[in-house]
Amino acid sequence: MSIKILNIVNMNVKLKVLTAGALFFIGGQVVMAQKKKDSVETRNIEEVVVVAYGKQKKETVVGSNLQITSKAFENRPITNISQVLAGAGPGIQISTSTGQPGSGLSVRIRGISSYSFSNEPLYVVDGTPYTGGISALNPNDIESINVLKDAASTSLYGSSAANGVILITTKRGKSGKDSFGFTASTGFINRSIAEYDRVNAAQYYPLVWESMRNGYLTTNPTATLAQANTYATNNLISGNLKNNVYNVANNLLVVDGVLNPSATLKYKDLDWQSPIIETGVRQNYDLTYSGSNGKSNYFSSLSYINEKGYIINSDFQRFNLSINADSQVKSWLKVGTSLKGVSSTSNNAVDGANNNSSYINPYAWTRNIGPIYSPYAHDSDGNTLYDLNGKPIFDNGVNRGSDAAVGRNVIWENSLNKDLSKNYYVISRAFAEIKLDPFLTVSTNVGYDIRNYRNHTYTNKVIGDALGSGSAARTIYTYQTLTFNQLINYKRSFNSHNFELLGGHESYKYYYDYLYGYKRNQIVDDNYEFSNFVTLSSLDSQKDTHSKESWFARFNYDYKLKYILSASIRRDGSSRFAPDVRWGNFWSLSAGWRIKGENFLKNNDLISELKIRSSYGEVGNDGLDTYYAYKSLFALGYNNASEAGILYSSIADPRITWESNNQMDAAIEFGLFKNRITGTAEWYKRKTEGMLFSVPTPVSAGIPGSSIRQNVGDMENNGLEFAINAIVIDNENLKWSINANASTFKNKVTRLPDGQNEIINGTKKLMVGTSIYDYWLRQWYGVDSTDGSPLFLLADTYAGTSAADIRTVNGVAVTTNYNKAKYDYSGTAIPDFTGSFGTSLKYKNIEFNAQFNYQLGGKTYDSVYAGLMNAYTQGAALSTDILNRWTTPGQVTDVPALNSSTYVSSGAASSRWLVSSDYIQLRTATLSYIFNPEYIKALGLSNLKFFISGENLWSKTARKGLEPVQSFNGTTTNRYTPSRAITFGMNFNF
Repeated sequence: MSIKILNIVNMNVKLKVLTAGALFFIGGQVVMAQKKKDSVETRNIEEVVVVAYGKQKKETVVGSNLQITSKAFENRPITNISQVLAGAGPGIQISTSTGQPGSGLSVRIRGISSYSFSNEPLYVVDGTPYTGGISALNPNDIESINVLKDAASTSLYGSSAANGVILITTKRGKSGKDSFGFTASTGFINRSIAEYDRVNAAQYYPLVWESMRNGYLTTNPTATLAQANTYATNNLISGNLKNNVYNVANNLLVVDGVLNPSATLKYKDLDWQSPIIETGVRQNYDLTYSGSNGKSNYFSSLSYINEKGYIINSDFQRFNLSINADSQVKSWLKVGTSLKGVSSTSNNAVDGANNNSSYINPYAWTRNIGPIYSPYAHDSDGNTLYDLNGKPIFDNGVNRGSDAAVGRNVIWENSLNKDLSKNYYVISRAFAEIKLDPFLTVSTNVGYDIRNYRNHTYTNKVIGDALGSGSAARTIYTYQTLTFNQLINYKRSFNSHNFELLGGHESYKYYYDYLYGYKRNQIVDDNYEFSNFVTLSSLDSQKDTHSKESWFARFNYDYKLKYILSASIRRDGSSRFAPDVRWGNFWSLSAGWRIKGENFLKNNDLISELKIRSSYGEVGNDGLDTYYAYKSLFALGYNNASEAGILYSSIADPRITWESNNQMDAAIEFGLFKNRITGTAEWYKRKTEGMLFSVPTPVSAGIPGSSIRQNVGDMENNGLEFAINAIVIDNENLKWSINANASTFKNKVTRLPDGQNEIINGTKKLMVGTSIYDYWLRQWYGVDSTDGSPLFLLADTYAGTSAADIRTVNGVAVTTNYNKAKYDYSGTAIPDFTGSFGTSLKYKNIEFNAQFNYQLGGKTYDSVYAGLMNAYTQGAALSTDILNRWTTPGQVTDVPALNSSTYVSSGAASSRWLVSSDYIQLRTATLSYIFNPEYIKALGLSNLKFFISGENLWSKTARKGLEPVQSFNGTTTNRYTPSRAITFGMNFNF
């Protein structure tokens, strides 16, 4: 047996000979020497966890702190570090990112703290609050991510901590030899969620004909069936769809509801998806250099990522350069710096991510255009027309039905238009730590971040919004943040009593500089600079500043690592609020009992760890949409020729101040069988008081925006969290572990603005006792089997009345008129359970990891599907579910008859469009092979690994095409569906 021990700092060594090898206790470390191995495995006895403004022994942590190490996401094909948080642990809810390369997730920690304003957590990078884009960070530079969930762990961040805190710690140099590392991966990107099924051209024409025939009979009750059939046949093309892709006359295409059996397609290029949706490519390269010379350690990395999305003209490129260095200059002085430079370029799918109603949203178009229109122009015989270069000529959309975006062409416009964004970041940190004596340390930290964003859009003059003129726009803004803190830390032990006191002061300043310009009337082609446009339509600029001043302190105590107490307080002042309400106090108290430390459990072989903990505290939220919340504002630029114009833009409540978030937490942490099984069970309750709210006002009051920002209303969240990890097999050749977590949360409004009993917003209604995500909808009853009419429960207002649109079906009062429908609560978007489960399997040199995410309960309002179930389309696509429509008296179905006269009622917003939000997803999987060190030593390598990894690999939902975690409020939109990424790669060190 060969044993090599480095950096022995204490020669007081106790040795115990084991069967498998030798276990050494050396200077506070466990060193395991195994037979037939040239190296030793070293583990720290005292596991340290990153906490607010420092680190802490894991045994003494009494806050809810979820730590995710780099091992959990190494080699995964992720571009945005926020993607790591999906399913990473209990209490974290996410809405999926779009497929736009570089996009990230939206994150909620333990529910909802604010109704009108921000629910996003605070991000802290290397000890300093970070307000730049998370997409700037290179995942391979991250050492760990800590998610702070309760007041005990977040209260030192005070007014910014109501939505939780995410601490991101980047890699530093480590002791040992200098090391070079290189990772390369490449793979492909495609769509992760299948499209809704839709009818084809042969099915489409008869369905539209049927709708027109039924509508004619409804509006002309004395007409015969033959007359209605003739009307539909003669007007199907000329009066509605405008386009006939078959080789028969328009008035012979559909006769008596049947597609002419002699009809054949004149052309078949009716697919809009293939020209615009393709297979993307992803490439990622990382080079690192790190090491230490005893007194100093250093880490540097250079990274490049290029991700081409599966929608044409969508891609993301990023260059990252990172340099971290720490040095123990004197025995009493340590200094360090961190500098990151980032350049990223994003070619955005025009209107494809956020603009649901845009005519050239690639998803809205390819999903909703009827299957009888081609992207390309044809002559009367169906022959494709070509230009002088031999390329097919695009169709300009003149001959389309009114629902099919007349005069537009998404493929043509996306090939001509441009939407390019560039970001330049500098993320810098520096610290100095002075040890005044063995117990007292003072330190100072400074962080300076700058982000320069430039966006250039061009809208062509050939087709679309800028037809005949062309237009260009430029958006430029710069964010700068400067954070400066000073900390003093006193740490002392007396016998078995351990004390730590932290005190600090922090200043935060934020600067924002914005410029926007828009010009029209392009002069020459292929030049997109402003000088090539004639008419200045808009020019605007803006500057904002925001600052905070903070004082804080924390006290930690434990006795023999058994009885643990912690208290913290922070006082924040924010420039957002008026001077007399500017300052707020935020605090927490927490306690823990590490039962495993008691004598009666010390030698217990079953229970290897057991701790209970609890906390209570208050944190805040000032995440408003303005930096001048207490000031009424005016808007400039409303000029009349040379006469200046100014308008009231907002009216303020000068008393507005922080949202207060009071949090209670209780948990049990356990380990069994020498920690082969570990887990936590946790309960929390959060109450938001003085909720920041855009309070609606009557239009007649003349208040801009018909609302005023105020502190009104209260809200509660409570939930349970569970997590368990088990090492099933652990021997020399085979290691297998499994893990699972689950979360619940409930939300309830407990107070609304004075004088307002309810607030209706879209598909939701707020009332005391309900959730902000409870659906308030017309109550869908079903389909009348006698005539196929859509039925709604009758509103109480009309009870006992009679009218042609009111019926009694099976003893229930119903109506065919959606305006008389009863509104009621119809479930919630909040799921019953969310979580994940996964496994890690290692057999000799082969390693496999996989994670599944799931959600149970809750409902999604699928407006996208509703649009495909139109009972009278004029050129828009139809779901294959429309084939289940009512057609015959006595038929039982949940799809009303197609009818051009009653289609508005059929498609009205109602509980009909709610669908289960249950889903399961194979979020990520990685298979890797690690070479034995002795095989690669001759190559000068210390590590060599090949791997294949994937993201968003598979999912199962209640309906094909559905994205149940697209948004927290349960609504859907036509957006760039998330991507599936599969990459192959290798990494090595030398």
